Amino acid sequence: MLWRHGRTSWNAVDRFQGHLDIALDEVGRDQARRAAAVLAALRPAAIMSSDLVRAVDTAAALAAVTGVEVTVDPRLRETYGGWWQGKTVEEIRSNDAASYDAWRYDSHVDVPAGGGETRSQLAARVLPAITGAVLAAAAGSTVVVVSHGGTLRTATGALLGLPTVSWSALAVLANCCWSVLEERVQPDRSASGWRLIEHNAGTLPEPVLGDEH
Repeated sequence: MLWRHGRTSWNAVDRFQGHLDIALDEVGRDQARRAAAVLAALRPAAIMSSDLVRAVDTAAALAAVTGVEVTVDPRLRETYGGWWQGKTVEEIRSNDAASYDAWRYDSHVDVPAGGGETRSQLAARVLPAITGAVLAAAAGSTVVVVSHGGTLRTATGALLGLPTVSWSALAVLANCCWSVLEERVQPDRSASGWRLIEHNAGTLPEPVLGDEH
C-alpha cells in the first residue's frame, strides 16, 4: 500500500515542498489519525516512511494503533525540486512557466524539477526502497509505504511497468489517501509484476465480484 502524508500548510497554498521538511498542519494531523484507524484493519506487517517529518508523523499515527515499528528511509523523499522548493506554483510559473508546465504536463520530456531531479531519477531512487521492503516481508503480507504525492505516482507507474510517458495519466494522491497494489502470482507461485487494486482511496478495498465476466 502506498499512502500519502497528511496536509501541510504549504500544501494548502500550493507551495512546492520537495526535500524541505514541512510539518503537518492541524488538518493533516487529523487526517492521519482518521486514516490510521481505517488502515489498521489491514494488519500491516511493515510500515516504512520517508524521513521527512510530514511523512514520519503520518506513519506514526498508524504505528500508534498497530504497534508496528516505522522504518525510515530517505530514499522515499519527495522529488528534489531545486530552486522551485519554497516557491508557490504561481511564483514558479512567473519565472519559468515553460519548464514548469513541461515538468507537470508533458510526460514526454524528462524535465528536472527546478534544475533538481527528473522523474526517471526519482524512480531509480524510490523503487529499490519499496521492492526491498516487499521482499523482506512475509509472502502475502501488507507493507505500508508512507511518502509523497510525486514520489508515489512515480512509484505506482514504475511498479505497474508503465512507460514513463504514461505516468502522468495517474492522478496524484490527495493528502492522506492511498493506492493499493497487489503482486500478481502465477500458479507456480512465481511473481509476475503488480496490478492496481485501488487508487486515491480513502476506504479499504472491496472484493471484486464477477471479475471480467
